[in-house]
Amino acid sequence: MEYISEFNTLKMEEDKCVGCGLCQTVCPLRVIEVINRKATLQHPKRCIECGACMSNCPTSAVTVEAGVGCAQAIFNGGSCNC
Repeated sequence: MEYISEFNTLKMEEDKCVGCGLCQTVCPLRVIEVINRKATLQHPKRCIECGACMSNCPTSAVTVEAGVGCAQAIFNGGSCNC
C-alpha cells in the first residue's frame, strides 16, 4: 500500500537523529529504518500519519501531522481508500 506522496506530512531531520531506533520499532508499516545509526525514511509513501514515530522520538527528529491521514479516518470509524 502506498499513499499520495504530495499530501504526506512525514518529515525526518537526520541531523537530529541519535539512532535510538524507537521510531523504527513503533512504526506499524515499517516506513522508517535505522541505517548506520541514523533513521531514514525508507518507504515514506506507506505512512498513515498515525504519529507513533513522532511521539516516541526523544530528539524531535521525526515530525508528522498526526490525525490527517488514513489512520485517522479509520480511528474515526470510517474507511480509507488506500
